[in-house]
Amino acid sequence: MLSYPEFRNKTVFMTGIGGAMGAKIAEHFVEAGSTVIGTDINISRITPLASELTEKGPGKCIARKLDVTNDDETRRVVDETASGFGPIDILINCAGVSSMIKIIDMDDKDWDLNFDVNSKGVFHVSKYVARNMIENGTKGKIVSIASMAGKLAAPYLVHYSASKFAVVGFTQGLALELAEHHINVNCVCPAWVKTEMQDREVVWEGRIRGMEPEEVRDGYVKMTPLGRLGQPEDVARLVCFLASDQAEFMTGQAVNITGGALLI
Repeated sequence: MLSYPEFRNKTVFMTGIGGAMGAKIAEHFVEAGSTVIGTDINISRITPLASELTEKGPGKCIARKLDVTNDDETRRVVDETASGFGPIDILINCAGVSSMIKIIDMDDKDWDLNFDVNSKGVFHVSKYVARNMIENGTKGKIVSIASMAGKLAAPYLVHYSASKFAVVGFTQGLALELAEHHINVNCVCPAWVKTEMQDREVVWEGRIRGMEPEEVRDGYVKMTPLGRLGQPEDVARLVCFLASDQAEFMTGQAVNITGGALLI
């Protein structure tokens, strides 16, 4: 368990808690005594998770359905959170999607899905939460999940990489705009993390490259100097640090969590 006493009684708004990384991040905040408003497009998936985290305490997790691509729905859920739980102290943008396809075979549907969720979703939620923080004079923290692919493009992930490059650029711009309000804005750039998303990706990449999924995964490990895949826990620890008082002088950063696979 991480020790961040400043998280006690804080209101944390999170997207994408249905994924492995989101669930682990939410768990840490609840363990620290926060009230987590955990959102996901699949409410049936996150309702049991929220109940489980609340039962463990000492904080609590409230499940809310949210399609981050829908501006009106995002505004409503953020406003309801502020009305029911007070000003939002921390925002974690964790909702994300991926697909893997050669650019010559890609259509607008593939492109738009990645940008709508990974980029526009971060914009929608950050806009309304930042507005809440400014109106309440909250010296808040905003942390988004970008990707190593947001700094170094990868084949078959051109659309995903572009959407994550956008998150890095948005993070920098938002950090500059919100600095006068003492709101810190950062993002994290994981490499290959063992999640359900990765389980799908190794199958897709294997089909494209004529390889077995485990061969693809073994290749990820070989490209990682520390010799293992990332785990959701690795990412969660970094996110919590960036949301803590210890990162008070950090803003506009895209912080690698790659096991040495990316050094820039």
